[in-house]
Amino acid sequence: MFSLKVKTRVYPTENEEKVKQAVKNIFDIELKREDDYLIGKSRKIESLDILKEKLKNQTIRDSARSIFLKNLTEKKLKFRLNKQAAFVGLVNFLESSKLGEIEVEIESDDITKIIDHIAPSTLQNERF
Repeated sequence: MFSLKVKTRVYPTENEEKVKQAVKNIFDIELKREDDYLIGKSRKIESLDILKEKLKNQTIRDSARSIFLKNLTEKKLKFRLNKQAAFVGLVNFLESSKLGEIEVEIESDDITKIIDHIAPSTLQNERF
């Protein structure tokens, strides 16, 4: 079982198409408008392929992995991305913000396998 949910608010001062583009720059997902929000849902792990590639290209896989492991529950992973960075094609994680964020929730029976897939450790002989 795998599910991805992406949610972001479209503020009155924002262009909805640009907000959609920001999300689509990071996730291969269809978006629907619900009130003031754009929401995307997917059951395909391939929806994470763009994110995976960006983490690799930005050489932030270990940082991302650390954030993912910190925000992990038994079957769920939640994190937030900066919407403005996503618009220009960059992944930038947010600790907390109420402006310009993309909320991401991933559910899986084996969530650590998902983390290993999108952000494999680059450290040799990783020891903790």
